Amino acid sequence: MEKKETAKERILRAAGDLFYREGMRAVGVDRIIAESGVAKASFYRNFATKDDLIVAYLEQRHARNMDNLQEALRRYPNDPLEQLRFLIRRLIERMQSPDYRGCAFMNTSVEFPELEHPGHQVAVGRRNELWTAIREIAGRTRARDPEELTGQLSMLSSGAMMVAYMNREAFNYEYFEHAAQTLIDRQVEPLD
Repeated sequence: MEKKETAKERILRAAGDLFYREGMRAVGVDRIIAESGVAKASFYRNFATKDDLIVAYLEQRHARNMDNLQEALRRYPNDPLEQLRFLIRRLIERMQSPDYRGCAFMNTSVEFPELEHPGHQVAVGRRNELWTAIREIAGRTRARDPEELTGQLSMLSSGAMMVAYMNREAFNYEYFEHAAQTLIDRQVEPLD
């Protein structure tokens, strides 16, 4: 028997879809309540403010990203190069999705440029956590400078995500994958 969604889960699902598709500032609480089918009192029992909901949405996105990272570690437990390649392929899959609207963390930082805004803080913090974990993988690859490799992959990925969102028809996923592999190849010493 399938478990019934809680009110909180329905709110998060509806808000997540709307936030990602239309933007957080553009979507009001009343619309989220209507889309989720919960009572206003139930909404506020679960989320005191819209900012609390934004933070929960970002935490949910972060959990998905970390799940992908954990899957890379499980699939290729002794092969950090393949772990990096897996993450690149997974990003390409996301960018090729018909509902792809860019990086939720970058989108949030643009919507809430105020450094003290909870959404901005969580977006930047969780994105940094993800790249710190990727940096740990890069450190196990025999890269000459894992910090530099991680920074290069981060910048390349960020640009690729934005271009894939802005101009999907012109974006060449093979170019992105080849560029990422070139960065890795230039950093990683081959086995003797």
